[in-house]
Amino acid sequence: MTTASEPSSFVPLRAVIFDWAGTVCDFGSLAPVLALQKLFAAAGVPISMAEARGPMGRAKRDHIADVLAMPEVSLRWQAARGHLPGDADVDHLYAQFLPVQLAELRLRATLIPGVVPMISELRRRGIRIGSTTGYTRELMAELAPLAAQLGYAPDAMVTVSDVPAGRPAPWMALRCAEKLGAWPLSAVVKVGDTVADVQEGLHAGMWTVGFARCGNEVGLDEGSLSALPQPEQQRVIDAARSRLRHAGAHFVVDGPAELLSALDTLDLRRRRGDRP
Repeated sequence: MTTASEPSSFVPLRAVIFDWAGTVCDFGSLAPVLALQKLFAAAGVPISMAEARGPMGRAKRDHIADVLAMPEVSLRWQAARGHLPGDADVDHLYAQFLPVQLAELRLRATLIPGVVPMISELRRRGIRIGSTTGYTRELMAELAPLAAQLGYAPDAMVTVSDVPAGRPAPWMALRCAEKLGAWPLSAVVKVGDTVADVQEGLHAGMWTVGFARCGNEVGLDEGSLSALPQPEQQRVIDAARSRLRHAGAHFVVDGPAELLSALDTLDLRRRRGDRP
């Protein structure tokens, strides 16, 4: 849809706003999952990788609350702790979570293959680079410099600490577009690897691109994924693609190496007058 404030003529793509884990670094988005599993195990209530991944992309406190609200996790918590989980338990786990997550971030800050040339080409095209994340500003104070040393430094960054509510609310994406000076919003693309990323972009009125192979929806590091037999690799990637498309992503690609082709196709659609 267009708004009265948007120009009617074609506007070049202004900005691309990326998520972090599973999108530009940490192939498979393992750092949040491993941190959550360690956190719950230490509380005497182990959770599976699937349970840890379920709410991925959300603010980390919300993510912990969502895991605790899962019926099977709630029952295990009651059996181990003598009561159903409540807000005080969420607060206690979240206070313990940050140092655990920080340790995992330091181990898994490696950029996903294709990120550096992708960013170089976006900059050559005059497109600004933004980032939003469910990580707090405290965590990003550690991760961002590590990524910068490897060649990735966005022009603007907004964390869940900077807004009233995290994904699927649009506030981080909107704040980031404001910082970048990027408008209309139909000339901005939000890229991520989770359903929550897609929802964030859609709610902000932006185009959305999902990364399937390298992200949370497959949830395997590159070595583990490559070790699978080809039919199994294709099965899990196709399932990831389906979930991201079902969430409403305008484009779903494997990862950074395929983004530019998707943006070229998007430009053709935008020149025809298509809007998010």
